[in-house]
Amino acid sequence: MMLRMRPIIIAANWKMNTGPSDAAELALEIARRTREPEVVRVICPPFVCLAPVAAALAGEGVGIGAQNVHHELAGAFTGEVSAAMLAGLADWVILGHSERRRDAGETDALIGAKLRRAIASGLRPILCVGEQLADRDAGRAEDVVAAQVEGALAGIDTAVLAGSGLVVAYEPVWAIGTGRTARGADAAAMAERIRSTIDAAGHAGIAADVPVLYGGSVTSGSIAEFLAEPTIDGALVGGASLKPDEMAAIVGRAGLTARARRDAGPRDGPSAT
Repeated sequence: MMLRMRPIIIAANWKMNTGPSDAAELALEIARRTREPEVVRVICPPFVCLAPVAAALAGEGVGIGAQNVHHELAGAFTGEVSAAMLAGLADWVILGHSERRRDAGETDALIGAKLRRAIASGLRPILCVGEQLADRDAGRAEDVVAAQVEGALAGIDTAVLAGSGLVVAYEPVWAIGTGRTARGADAAAMAERIRSTIDAAGHAGIAADVPVLYGGSVTSGSIAEFLAEPTIDGALVGGASLKPDEMAAIVGRAGLTARARRDAGPRDGPSAT
């Protein structure tokens, strides 16, 4: 297997935490404690915190992401946020998070529509996919994730996808906030299936270059196991992303991986991380 020189990305999903009065200070503290030039850092605060966080992080080299976006540009959609509204506030967006699928009933078709809108609006997408515990216990985890990837990418031209900067985050739902953890080998196998699915969907020219992140209750204690896998290119961090000490350790470990991969260069075989 060829080790590609994909970027190492650490994205923070703050979910429904922080407010405008404290988000900017927290974001700035995290930014200052995670200055790793070889790691792409992204912070995704709640919508109401985007403006203060974006202002606080100006010049810090940290990407700002929204946690969701509507698939239409405007209209009678009470409580929703369009891509046009995010202009100047965010340059990344999380799509299809397991909590959106669970709580808002988002389908693969809807997530695909959001993905197309995000790409057309210049937002870099982090597409989330992942299986439930019943899927894994039944041995259909990879098939479920492959179907989610196929559903989201349906109808997107390869050239458009290539220019989108697509990132996929694999989040096994059964490992989020449950005390159970996935293994690095499990995530690595899923990353391979994700890329093979992108390839089979007609995007062979870009599949190997799509970064795949792990997102399943990531902590400073677990990140090394996942980054040791050459098919995993970072993490989508939930609860730990609200803790500066945790983020400093996670990004620090990601920096070690980025330098090790850079020094090794593209080659066959596993990465020395």
